[in-house]
Formats: sequence, structure tokens, C-alpha cells
Amino acid sequence: MNENIEKEIIKVLDKIRPYLNSEGGDIEFLKYEDGVVYVRLLGACMDCGAIDITLKDGIESLLCEYIPEVVEVRNVTGE
Repeated sequence: MNENIEKEIIKVLDKIRPYLNSEGGDIEFLKYEDGVVYVRLLGACMDCGAIDITLKDGIESLLCEYIPEVVEVRNVTGE
């Protein structure tokens, strides 16, 4: 079941990616576990002052809207 959810998550992230790319950033899907999507924001997104807004009001809102199983999105920093 997680595999299907992960495929849907990736589809949504692929729709968001062009916007992030246009601002010099990107997003990497890491994993989905217990309703939480773990991503890594890359490029300009890493140093952006609006990273929390992008993550919560943008990415998390869209994922929760399209995939009911998703309850939160977390940005993983570092390696």
C-alpha cells in the first residue's frame, strides 16, 4: 500500500518541481512513513527565507489535499 501512496506523492511533487526549479530550487522525495512525507529541499530552497511557507502552505497543503493518507511533510536537512 505504501508503494501506491509513494507513487502518488511523487506525481504531486513532479507537478510542484517546475515552480521550485524556476526559483533555482528543487525537491527530493526521501520516504513516506506513518503519514509523514520526508523530503529534502535543494538549491535555492535551502537558503530561502520562505522555506517554511513553501513547505507547509505549498507542498504539505497540496499533498494533504490530493493524498488523504498524508498528514505532514518534513524537510530533512544534511546528509
